[in-house]
Amino acid sequence: MTPSQKAGILAEALPYLRAFHGKTIVVRFGGQAMADQALKAGFARDVSLLRLVGMKIVVVHGGGWGIDALMRKMGLEIKRYRGHRITDERTMTLVEMALSELNQELTSLINREGGRAVGLDGQDGRFIHACAMPVPADDPEAPDLGFLGDVEDIDTTLIELLLSRNFVPVVMPIGVAADSTTYHINSDLLAGRLARALGAEKLVLMTNIAGVLDRAGKLAPILTASAADELLRDHVVHGGMEPRLTAALRAVREGVRSVHIIDGSVASALLLEVLTAEGVGTAVRSDAQPDFFADSRVYLLGPM
Repeated sequence: MTPSQKAGILAEALPYLRAFHGKTIVVRFGGQAMADQALKAGFARDVSLLRLVGMKIVVVHGGGWGIDALMRKMGLEIKRYRGHRITDERTMTLVEMALSELNQELTSLINREGGRAVGLDGQDGRFIHACAMPVPADDPEAPDLGFLGDVEDIDTTLIELLLSRNFVPVVMPIGVAADSTTYHINSDLLAGRLARALGAEKLVLMTNIAGVLDRAGKLAPILTASAADELLRDHVVHGGMEPRLTAALRAVREGVRSVHIIDGSVASALLLEVLTAEGVGTAVRSDAQPDFFADSRVYLLGPM
């Protein structure tokens, strides 16, 4: 690559740097990227870069692969229902162990790159108020989900204080109920609720696949809220993508400008999504935006 080509790439990022400076971006980090040291280190570098150029980054991480590995090591059966982990008391103990280790590692990697990260879970200041995930009413044979949690409320005071001091909050998906019971919360769900509570400009959900597949099994680069709702209602989207797309749908319907479901196995996927016109994966938007690309162009560059 010639110096002029490198300069062109940097110049392409300028309108995005300008548009998102000072804005809050919530990133759910998970999938294969968490199991790959090179991808994990690259993610930490990218988060630090975005923070250092003025964006307010909040990371919510998953860790399903790490939990599964620990459960297999301990001889426990892994049970899931509609993409959710069935979490009994012993499983909950292992969930907390695995997530705590991952949180510390990710926080350390971001700090090493200059990002000033702080690891948190919902028990810190009791800022994530949780309750038991209700059993789906449409399935009379649905199992008890145990200590799988839902988000009742989020007190954003702690997060906002850290962001105001240029820290990067790294949140593991554990919440606490009024009776001090701890719950494991799906990280996509938590990231979506946190993005809404913070009034985030953008929510990025990193996963293992290229994005959301449509009825023909092809990647859908853009989905309106109503189209996403249809895919969920007709069970076209299932497995781990079901809670992910549900979180994206709720977020855009409650004020988050856009939600991006991207492939975390692509190197620097976060930078490509935030700082380039093409992006990667699937963008979910409100039905109120008639032309996503035209709207984005006006937003970034001003009326042409």
